[in-house]
Amino acid sequence: MSETGIGVAIKRVEDLRFLTGNGHYTDDINQPDQSHAWILRSPHAHAKLNAVDTTKAESAPGVIAIFTGVDMAADGVGGLPCGWQIHNKDGSPMAEPGHPPLAVDKVRHVGDQIAIVIAETRDQARDAAELISVDYGILDAAINMDAALAGTTLVHDDVPNNRCFDWEIGDKDATDAAFGNADHVVSIDLANNRLIPNAMEPRAAISEFDRTTGRYTLYTTTQNPHVIRLLMGAFVLNIPEHKLRIVAPDVGGGFGSKIFHYAEEAILTWAAAKVHRPIKWTAERSESFVTDAHGRDHETHAELALDKDGKFLGLRRRDQGQCGALTSQPSARASRPISTRHFWRVCTRHRRFMPKCRPYSPTLSRWDAYRGAGRPECTYLLERLVSKAARDLGFDPVELRQKEHDSGRPVPLSDTGRAPVRLWGFPGDIRKRPKGIRL
Repeated sequence: MSETGIGVAIKRVEDLRFLTGNGHYTDDINQPDQSHAWILRSPHAHAKLNAVDTTKAESAPGVIAIFTGVDMAADGVGGLPCGWQIHNKDGSPMAEPGHPPLAVDKVRHVGDQIAIVIAETRDQARDAAELISVDYGILDAAINMDAALAGTTLVHDDVPNNRCFDWEIGDKDATDAAFGNADHVVSIDLANNRLIPNAMEPRAAISEFDRTTGRYTLYTTTQNPHVIRLLMGAFVLNIPEHKLRIVAPDVGGGFGSKIFHYAEEAILTWAAAKVHRPIKWTAERSESFVTDAHGRDHETHAELALDKDGKFLGLRRRDQGQCGALTSQPSARASRPISTRHFWRVCTRHRRFMPKCRPYSPTLSRWDAYRGAGRPECTYLLERLVSKAARDLGFDPVELRQKEHDSGRPVPLSDTGRAPVRLWGFPGDIRKRPKGIRL
């Protein structure tokens, strides 16, 4: 094999600049005549926005402009799309309510965006934001999944019982038959806690608008600039793709949490055309904790059917998890791998059936795929379940696993029965997407 053949290790070239402090992160960028933004956020988990008075803040020192959700709505700005949509087990599409970049009628989680203040300096923008008067009509908040699914407190008025979707995969009849013929059935209940990503560099963005060409440029801490350009241009701001440039410098860590299109990116890009100046925003660490996409957070009941010799016959899993108050880009799709698709890949030899429900819940920020997107959760569940089976039934834990390993070839993934998926907001086959949209 030559020195450039397939499989040859590639030397790292970026270490020197990082180790010597010469990385080029989004917050390192500064543009001529740059202004600064501060986002006013909700301190409440669930509340109506009866009124937002910016009069006093507009006259504060250094303030250039203040915009609210009403301003963006009046400009025809769309909501952030889910991007990947799935269908319920009855064939109906999942519930996908609106996700405005700035809240209009009510706030749905702590940290929800209410207004953007643009000023000469960051401190002036923050001081002015404190002068904005917001009349909140505080509402009850569901603090767990059972309370959310009870539907007594609706996050979105058009989503009954706060249920985003109720989906399943597998051969239920064959799985039930396998359990009916089993000599042993072992069950386990697990809670996989919600987690908050904590990147080295918090999310940041700088937006520019060129009046002579009508072109927008956004520098942002993203792992996927192409998706940001597609979603923000086509669905949120209605900007032709060739008029929108997304630049991703050194990302500063993310592990998936920076792969999504965030509201701040759309807000800053839209606002730059209003004030005709570059705008810079960098999140504070506490701000990131309540606005970055969270991960995990689901409760699982699983059952394993075995014969008298310890051979695995079938697996059933029932899972429900929070998706937060608002959908994220691949969040619905991501919940499928977490409890189904990647689980399917890990455990493919025996019959299995997996229903899945994910509710909206006030008090919680958006939820999405993070750090492995299902593989760690599925491996954790399988290992715990098999260990419990070995302990309860008196098998050697290593031998029990070896039995399954030697039991036969996996079922091809094409036999797993995929559910219909809408990719990036386009119905049907992605090849039928509108002309001019490239992935």
